[in-house]
Amino acid sequence: MDQPRIVRELQLLMALANNRYATNEEICDRFEFTPRTLYRYIDSFREAGFVVKKNEHGVYRLETATNKLTRHLSELLHFSEEEEVILNYAIDSIEPTTRTRELLKKKLYALYDYKAIAKVAFEKKDMKHIQLLIDAIGMRKQVILKNYRSSHSNTTSDRLVEPYAFTDTLDQIWCYEISSKTVKIFKIARIGDVETTLQSWKYEKKHKTGFVDIFRIHSTQRFPVQLKLSLRAANLLMEEYPLSTKYLTEIEGNRYLLQTDVCSFDGITRFILGLYDDIEILGSPDLKSFVQYKIKMLNR
Repeated sequence: MDQPRIVRELQLLMALANNRYATNEEICDRFEFTPRTLYRYIDSFREAGFVVKKNEHGVYRLETATNKLTRHLSELLHFSEEEEVILNYAIDSIEPTTRTRELLKKKLYALYDYKAIAKVAFEKKDMKHIQLLIDAIGMRKQVILKNYRSSHSNTTSDRLVEPYAFTDTLDQIWCYEISSKTVKIFKIARIGDVETTLQSWKYEKKHKTGFVDIFRIHSTQRFPVQLKLSLRAANLLMEEYPLSTKYLTEIEGNRYLLQTDVCSFDGITRFILGLYDDIEILGSPDLKSFVQYKIKMLNR
């Protein structure tokens, strides 16, 4: 089964379901199709019962299918203008400084590609890299992450890896790195380019996703922590790190208890130092020592 082709067809189908703007040339450019390939896919959709129309401006659009079996799918893929307005209004009601708002729009753009969402879409190079990595995963191929900028080692280098899973936010990818023989997570924005090799996966048994904590730090290690937060600190935590919501409980007098696991003390310490008077560390002497060490270093 040609899995990469299926992925491309589904992405094209979803793009056409909400398309009112992109011409056939623009669609070909986005998906890196030839016009002949695009016409072949559209013919396939029509044979399957979808109604694909082209207006006088050369814009293709998937209409509600008349075939009973395909109508449900086309309706699922379709956003009406009213739904688009409501959806964007709902997303825009999130605080402007909240990273979740941008991530929601990026994920929707990756699927539906309409103008209102495109304004805050991934950079073009990032979308290209994401698509190349999706294809490589589908083909089970090793890739070279060209000129990867590592903040950990403070170097720029090529990385030969086997990519196999994206994080929920789509901005990072789990890979098995050949040279170090370890599982690592790479940020899409730090990749200079993606070069797909002819070499198939060799280490699939080692393809395991680690734990990513609420502060977006990953590791195979986990450390339990407890914090007592003021209402202000709890609000800021939920806005900046939305996954924290399910680990927060209200206790008394507008105070909140955070109980969760972290991969390291770096992320949580940065948050604590920014709101030092609003947070109390409960238990966890190792975390207290780490915070005190950071304060000492800041005062040098």
